[in-house]
Amino acid sequence: MARKRDREVKSWYEAPATAVCPLCGRVVPEDQRDLHHLVPKSRGGRETQVLHRICHRQIHALFSEAELEKSYPTIPQLQEHPAIRKFVAWVRKKPPGFYDGTRKSGLRR
Repeated sequence: MARKRDREVKSWYEAPATAVCPLCGRVVPEDQRDLHHLVPKSRGGRETQVLHRICHRQIHALFSEAELEKSYPTIPQLQEHPAIRKFVAWVRKKPPGFYDGTRKSGLRR
């Protein structure tokens, strides 16, 4: 027999919303969610976006905090960069939970 408390807990519990990575457009599993500060926190940024861990790490492998603040403070601006476009084209073919160690890209500029 179910306890009254169990029914009460189930009545207010809401499953986490499905997050979609704004960079690559794939669903982000809970264990792969990273919060990305659009303007780095160290430079006063407060707004964040949920990204795949692999997408988040690739951004930080390619750009310094100064570059992120001045040239790439939005997702659309990031998506315009050739190295990010190439990365997104590659990662879109991977399953949502895919993760591979991120390396510095030779396509930095």
